[in-house]
Formats: sequence, C-alpha cells, structure tokens
Amino acid sequence: MADKKATKSTPSTQSYMTISEIRDDTVIMKDGTLRAVLLVSSINFALKSEDEQNAIIAGYVSFLNSLDTTLQVVIQSRKLNLDNYLLTIKKAEQAQTNDLLKLQTAEYRKYITDLVELGDIMTKRFYVVVYYNPAFSKKRNFWQRSGDMISPTKLIKLSQKEFIKRHKELFVGIDKVVSGLSSMGLRSSVLSTQSLIELFYNTYNPTMAETQKMADINKLEVEP
Repeated sequence: MADKKATKSTPSTQSYMTISEIRDDTVIMKDGTLRAVLLVSSINFALKSEDEQNAIIAGYVSFLNSLDTTLQVVIQSRKLNLDNYLLTIKKAEQAQTNDLLKLQTAEYRKYITDLVELGDIMTKRFYVVVYYNPAFSKKRNFWQRSGDMISPTKLIKLSQKEFIKRHKELFVGIDKVVSGLSSMGLRSSVLSTQSLIELFYNTYNPTMAETQKMADINKLEVEP
C-alpha cells in the first residue's frame, strides 16, 4: 500500500499581496497604513515660455518643500482602448437618417478601426500616490521616511473607528497635495473605489484586462 503523503495547502495569490482591502476610495495595506491615488493631468513643459517654465519649476520646488507626507509619482503607459468609442460611433451610424452622413460615419469608423489595427496606440497616465502612516505622522526627514517604507511589515487589523480616524487624516494630506498641484496648473482627482480596483486589476493582469473587462464592484461576489 503506497504511503500517503501529507498534502500542503497552496497559499493563494492574495496572501502575497501587501494590500488588505480597498474601500472608501482608499487602499488599506496589511501593515495598517493607507494609500490614496490621484489621477493627475499633464502639461507640455516644452511649449511654455521661459517665464512660464521658471514659474512651474518654482511652484514645484515650493510644493516639495511644503510636503509633510510621503508621495509616489507613477507614470503608466497603456495601449489605448477605443472599443467604447467605436461602439458609440456605430450607434450614431445606425441612428443616422441621412444616407450621406451615414456613409461618412461608417467610413470614419472603419478608418479608426484600421488605424488601431496598424499599430499600438499608447496613452500615458500620471498618478500621485499619497501615503498615510501613523508611525511617522510627525514631520521626519526623507531618509527616516524611506526606512519606514522598506521595513518588513506585519498584518494589522483596523477597527472601523481607527480606520475613520486615519482616513480623515489621509484626506487632510490629500487636500494639501491637490492644492499644491493646482498651483502648478495641474488638475487632479482622487480615484474612486471602483477606479482603484480597476487600476490594480489592469496593472497586475495587463494581458487579461484587454479581453476580460472589470465588472462593477457592486456586482462582484467576494468571499468573506
């Protein structure tokens, strides 16, 4: 009779993630720290006059000096997805009653489709990740904060009361960051819970995300 070998349960992918959960427009990490992500507009610095460039640089320096929290700037390049745009054009084509305009709409849709198939059209998105760590909420220098970020972490469960407190303090910092970005002519907005989940889904599953779109979080069945 063959010996039965003890089977070890294979840990899930989620056990390797540093993210505990995402809710209330916030990423909650396993170490109890919080993150919020801002989607930030861009400016064409090269097209600005010398005075405008100097003003932007001065604003950026002032912005960095005013920070009392840790930030991460992320630039993400992605293949531009025009499926929804093409679907909108197709609906407009079908609803068109003028034969000439209907033909022109169909030709335009074909032109866009052919253009996308000829080569990958890339788009860039700019994100600013705002951190909140109660362990260094007091003002500390860059090297001290960096050391806290790379130190080993452990799983911490947040009570709802503690989460609300940290969430409020996180968004106080976000308001300062938004104001600082605005002084340089940059628009920014906080990613919602749905947008955060889509961002991480697309980041960790770039190939799958092209064919399997993310469903609305209210329609997802999640195991407790």
